[in-house]
Amino acid sequence: MQEKIIILDFGSQTTQLIGRRVRELNTYCEIVPYNKFPHDDPSVIGVILSGSPFSVYDDKAFKVDLSKIRGRLPILGICYGAQFMAYTNGGTVEPAGTREYGRAHLAKIDESNPLFKDIKAGSQVWMSHGDTITSIPQNFHPIASTDSVAIAAYQADDEKLWGVQFHPEVYHTEDGTQLLKNFVVDICGSRQDWDAASFIDTTVAALREQLGDDKVVLGLSGGVDSSVAAVLLNRAIGKNLTCIFVDHGMLRKNEFKNVLRDYEGLGLNVIGVDASEEFFNELKGVTEPERKRKIIGKGFIDVFDREAHKVKDVKWLAQGTIYPDCIESLSITGTVIKSHHNVGGLPEKMNLKLCEPLRLLFKDEVRAVGRELGMPEHLIKRHPFPGPGLAVRILGDITPEKVAVLQEADDIFIQGLRDWGLYDQVWQAGVILLPVQSVGVMGDERTYERAVALRAVTSTDAMTADWARLPYDFLAKVSNDIINKVKGVNRVTYDISSKPPATIEWE
Repeated sequence: MQEKIIILDFGSQTTQLIGRRVRELNTYCEIVPYNKFPHDDPSVIGVILSGSPFSVYDDKAFKVDLSKIRGRLPILGICYGAQFMAYTNGGTVEPAGTREYGRAHLAKIDESNPLFKDIKAGSQVWMSHGDTITSIPQNFHPIASTDSVAIAAYQADDEKLWGVQFHPEVYHTEDGTQLLKNFVVDICGSRQDWDAASFIDTTVAALREQLGDDKVVLGLSGGVDSSVAAVLLNRAIGKNLTCIFVDHGMLRKNEFKNVLRDYEGLGLNVIGVDASEEFFNELKGVTEPERKRKIIGKGFIDVFDREAHKVKDVKWLAQGTIYPDCIESLSITGTVIKSHHNVGGLPEKMNLKLCEPLRLLFKDEVRAVGRELGMPEHLIKRHPFPGPGLAVRILGDITPEKVAVLQEADDIFIQGLRDWGLYDQVWQAGVILLPVQSVGVMGDERTYERAVALRAVTSTDAMTADWARLPYDFLAKVSNDIINKVKGVNRVTYDISSKPPATIEWE
């Protein structure tokens, strides 16, 4: 039985980060809504209460009865979680006067307390709250303070219940990982046996039981998520898996051919479908970005459905959905946002049952599983690439000629990043074909040709991103190569916009 930590989500923006930190301790965890604790699950070894956008006094504040958990399992409340437990047990929570946000230092620590093992006074923590605990219940005692927060952490007397008003999950809390390790490993008793190898063993066994001899189809995109899902399923059910890779005509240069070769090298049963002509016909004259996306999305569903029906007796649709896609997160209104399917509409249209073998994994864990499965690094480390492909990197209408120009320029840029050892330092990169022409001089002749923009960003989760500080010498070489080698381009620019306010893609 796989032991687990349950993280009760009260709506914090950093709840997923708590999950990441626990997983980094080789401990399996699940994030569930604050009011959905799995009381009948005997594998739970501990509970973490997340932060929240609410005050404990707000009418809309999320509240939960912990009486069935207290005394049975160790509990750690973080920020709102700590304030909620103090308030509901007779303590006092009051507005902090000024919002306590940013770096602080633990002035005093009860170093004998197991939560603060190997953590010393002066350790930096990150605060982010408008309320603060001014008194704690009679059967609680403080175990840490800062210069401005008298009760930065507490424990209930003779009970495995703790609260901290800072965020151990964020990078700025220097000993946050140590504190979580103290809780998860020392207090909850995690065996730390959750890793890529154990995930593969348990998942392959579960897939065999779930699917039996049923036939499964999976839509491949060339990205890491769908690729790892395919290899995992192939290990579980072999020839009963059929993969479909659709070329809508807006993939990168030679990508259709190269990715098919990679998949066949992995022993996958893959059907490659060149549907580029029908996609170009549907996109003819379309310039509005959202309409482009909808046309390509619907076209993919139609082509995939048509090809999947050629496979006899299919009962399951597999997808590369990962954990951040399917966590039931909470909006500040309290509305539960349900998991979404990454190929919207397919399960309903095809009347198939859904199989998502990676739905418990974060992106870095997907890559670790891929390595454990023996997949090549160039597949595992591939940058994210938009589903509509180059269609959202061509501003204006789509034509085969424009796609061909962009493919050549993009290939020079991406290959240059690889050659200069810069590819793995960048989260995502590509070239955008601009809807403008500019004057230039080539061979003593005046030119009036296309301009392109290079885009490269650094990020950890794509929610925020910063433009990559690529070397000037590299940018100069790429610009020169594109202008000299790509017929129809005479100007190269570099996009230095961050997200927000800009997005990673231009459309």
